[in-house]
Amino acid sequence: MINTISLISGLEEVPREWIFEFYLELGEKLCGQDVRIKSIFNLVDKRPSFYVYYSKAHGRYKFKDFSVGRGGDGITLVQQLFKLSTRGEAAHKVIMDYNQFSLTNAEDYSLREFKVQQKYKVSEFIKRSWTNVDQKFWTQFHIGSKLLEHYQVFPLESYKMTKEVNGDLQELEITGRYCIYGYFRADGTLYKIYQPLVKDNKFIKVRDYIQGTDQLTYKTPYLVILSSLKDVIGFTRLGYKQAEAVAPDSENTLIPKHVIGAYRLKYKNICTLFDNDQAGIDGMAKYKEAHGISGCLLLLSKDLTDSMKEHGVQKVKETLTPILNQVLK
Repeated sequence: MINTISLISGLEEVPREWIFEFYLELGEKLCGQDVRIKSIFNLVDKRPSFYVYYSKAHGRYKFKDFSVGRGGDGITLVQQLFKLSTRGEAAHKVIMDYNQFSLTNAEDYSLREFKVQQKYKVSEFIKRSWTNVDQKFWTQFHIGSKLLEHYQVFPLESYKMTKEVNGDLQELEITGRYCIYGYFRADGTLYKIYQPLVKDNKFIKVRDYIQGTDQLTYKTPYLVILSSLKDVIGFTRLGYKQAEAVAPDSENTLIPKHVIGAYRLKYKNICTLFDNDQAGIDGMAKYKEAHGISGCLLLLSKDLTDSMKEHGVQKVKETLTPILNQVLK
């Protein structure tokens, strides 16, 4: 019997899972599960920070590289991996490579069983009282309990996560006597869990929220966008009277255009103040490109609160003030 292979001419004929399997040289077939590997863009990545995940919203696989702040679909991956100028060039390469691959491989992707994984979601939590351990952790950044409570940050005794597997509900309970914190909205809604002493899953996102929104007064002329709620709280601790602050889920997340437009109606000027590592610098560049918002770079420690910890409040304010004045003038 002679087998014939029809070469393709359009990107729509390429299985999108194949793009990730082929170019990332994954050791497993993508059938709905998430995969985590070391960064292909950051060769000194010590812990796997590159995620390949199935996006229900888009109905296809995407990637997120937290070590360098990159993400997107398979075409974006190929464009960035091979440093191509346009998505069209990346799409052409994918088509050519897939045709070459098909000459020696005959897998039928239409026969692959595809099951989207259910993920654990936070279902319950129990608050607890502040302890000396909490005080020791937060006061190293010159942040006290009153400021934490103003931003609705409270210590947690435990939380539960659940997911449904084959009709059965699986439950996972995480109990930590120390250093687990819930981030809440003013109405008591939990939107994030912060576990600063955990290497993996330091943050658990519960729902979308631009951090610090409930605390905005809209009575200052300037708004500063930071990379985390901890930095927002630290910025407030510095005592600036002419500026207030918010933070997206991460410095890799762009605040939507319509929200930025609403901010511009309330504030005279806006700037970003992210970490001074590559991810932070790339994040500020994204805000500049997408929204025309300039960035501040504080070259003391990695981020604002680490700078406060290692150099003190006064030193940070003396260093940061002229930088803010230059960008926000």
